[in-house]
Amino acid sequence: MARDLSAFLHPRSVAVVGASASPQKIGGVLFANVVSFPGPVYGVNPGYRELLGRPCVPTVDDLPHPVDLALILVPPAAALEALRACGRKGIRNAAVLTAGFKEVGEEGVERERELVRIAQEYDLNVLGPNAFGVVLPRVGLNATFAPRGARPGKIGFLSQSGALGSAVLGWAWTKGVGFSAFVSLGNKAVLDEVDFLPALDEDPETGAVALYLEGVEDGREFVRAAMEVTRKKPVVVLKAGRSEAGARAASSHTGALAGSDRAYDAAFRKAGVLRVGTVEELFEVAQALVQAPLPRGRRLGIVTNAGGPGILAADAAAEAGLEVPPLSPATVEALAPHVSPAASLRNPVDLLADATAGTFRVAVDRVLADPGVDMALVLTAPHPILTFAELARILAEARGKGTPLAASFMAGELGEEAEGILGEAGIPAYFEPARAVRALAALARYRELRERLSETQVPSPVPRSALEPFLRGREKLEVEALPLLALYGVPVPRGGMASTPEEAGELARSLGERVVLKVVASGLVHKSDAGGVRIGVPSREVPAAACELLRAFPGAQGVYVQELLPPGVEVALGAVRDPTFGPLVMVGLGGVFVEVLGDVAFALAPVSSSEAEELVRSIRGFPLLAGARGRPPVDLPALARAVQGVSRLAADVPEIEELDVNPILCYPDGVVAADFRARLRASPRPPS
Repeated sequence: MARDLSAFLHPRSVAVVGASASPQKIGGVLFANVVSFPGPVYGVNPGYRELLGRPCVPTVDDLPHPVDLALILVPPAAALEALRACGRKGIRNAAVLTAGFKEVGEEGVERERELVRIAQEYDLNVLGPNAFGVVLPRVGLNATFAPRGARPGKIGFLSQSGALGSAVLGWAWTKGVGFSAFVSLGNKAVLDEVDFLPALDEDPETGAVALYLEGVEDGREFVRAAMEVTRKKPVVVLKAGRSEAGARAASSHTGALAGSDRAYDAAFRKAGVLRVGTVEELFEVAQALVQAPLPRGRRLGIVTNAGGPGILAADAAAEAGLEVPPLSPATVEALAPHVSPAASLRNPVDLLADATAGTFRVAVDRVLADPGVDMALVLTAPHPILTFAELARILAEARGKGTPLAASFMAGELGEEAEGILGEAGIPAYFEPARAVRALAALARYRELRERLSETQVPSPVPRSALEPFLRGREKLEVEALPLLALYGVPVPRGGMASTPEEAGELARSLGERVVLKVVASGLVHKSDAGGVRIGVPSREVPAAACELLRAFPGAQGVYVQELLPPGVEVALGAVRDPTFGPLVMVGLGGVFVEVLGDVAFALAPVSSSEAEELVRSIRGFPLLAGARGRPPVDLPALARAVQGVSRLAADVPEIEELDVNPILCYPDGVVAADFRARLRASPRPPS
């Protein structure tokens, strides 16, 4: 159940525990900011009766009535006692700005545990500890040490770093970026992003949520909470820690290729969250999402009076996955009488340096009306014939046509008039064309993510009773467990397990003239590399070949005899259980190349049918599956169903730590899983 943070984000009264009159003390700096709050403000400090014209009481217990939000910045031990006093007083919301908790070592860890116990005992909403504070522009509260707070706006910002949050407040003020709420999460002992996401979702002043994260505690809860928000409002995340250095050692192909950052990427996609790479991009994308409507598709129209910037924009569009299609003949015909004969009317539309305001007006209107254009970018370089303010007014008029529109005015200073016109019209504006293109691409990506979230989800789990015979008492599964995949709709070849050469021969006679033999032995990871696989063995020679394999691998459980499949395009499917987000499903090129090439993609399991298809299409080797160089394409729907089946298996069986289906052979008319192995936990645990 979501916490009620309405009074936290819209307080009517505030108390500062540790308030001071000294501007050299953090209590003085904070209180000087808080006193501008229009509602009741109380200082809590036994050394004063009044501070900066506001009443001051000795302790929390002495407050005349409970306040909506208590800000605590006394030393750690006193902070814990102040928090207890808040509980006794009936104050439900507190922000602990004090440091000296888990970030300073074992003693601080125990203090933080005590803080959590107090919050649980009194059912408190506690931000921090070690938080930079909150800024709530709509109610006029700056409860941080930043001198100017924040401008009002539509972005709700959550930051795991107080230092970054402080820097962002200063940067955003100079850039004119506004916030519905700014929250520094601190150590996240009680409240974290999972608590604030639904609160910002319900806040009518918040149009988009921006997050700076270093990690999440409960990955599945984060995905659930973020998914609820992204159905209605965009969520943009800057996640620190892209390095693969922390990837854990693993025995399988899939486990070796997975890493913590891949898991975050997969989780963000699952939740419909947009991930960005820089602080500036975080707010540029968030600002565009609260200003511009969402496009129908990915087709971009570009209008410019400078050829070079137009080319840069087209290049950036290709890198961002946008199309820059030729304009329709009707659009070109309508434009031609209004532009210079030397102008280029393809796309980008280059109006040349002598383009007037009238020329731009016609060009922008015609490009926006083109049925093959889903969004538009207008570029200009400084020129005496056309002022930035004139072009800004033209774009403001065009903004009402409903097609997303961005501007790139390539000058150091637009001038207050042009900036004001663009800002009032809600038109995202940038100096560099590539930044404008990235913002427009984010609009398209969010539309696609939101549409995917409305898709019917995956089928019901397979009954546990059907799975138990494969799992009971096992720590690993080998090729003999291929029928487990069949329960999830993944086609498997005919075959069976033989414990003796004679049994192998009997099986082979029922499978065809030639078969495949695979030794099943504990601790054998890569059977092909170790010589444990024989392909195309004549059925009559199977007993002798099986005998050789069993001799070569003393202690082997037996030999799996499998029908010989025709050659196909090899794909690797797999799954690995991430400690934060649970099972991830993997797709990559198969056979021996999966680790050599590293061309793999991951998604949070279980996946829907569209997620499965998107995963397949996202690998670099996809052209091999789509029919490169005249080859027939493989059966992509069948492969997507297999991906979905493997993802469901990983999600249904919490004992599975890692699994590999490598290769799955892909044909124009279907797919077949040729091999399988999985590592299980020794004892079951509840599903993630």
